[in-house]
Amino acid sequence: MPVETTYSRLRENLSATLDTIVDDQEIVIVRRRAGKNGSKDVALLPATELASLLETAHLMRSPKNTQRLLTALRRAERGEGQRTTIDALRREMGLGGD
Repeated sequence: MPVETTYSRLRENLSATLDTIVDDQEIVIVRRRAGKNGSKDVALLPATELASLLETAHLMRSPKNTQRLLTALRRAERGEGQRTTIDALRREMGLGGD
């Protein structure tokens, strides 16, 4: 569940709040007072989490790829498939590891 704070409290505790976001992989919702420009709330999250969400959105853009990934996930959850090592995958893909 995301942590909530106000803009003023965030400003007073910016460094500590950013540390918490990164260290605890926490999402912080900054509640802002509606002003003349119609200020809206903002979410702060770790950059690694954002990168993960963007990558997932990219991979799920294609319905065909989404189905392929979900099928592979179901197989993995059932324990089906072959186990391999990173070195074996590198060799298979021609990435060295010989």
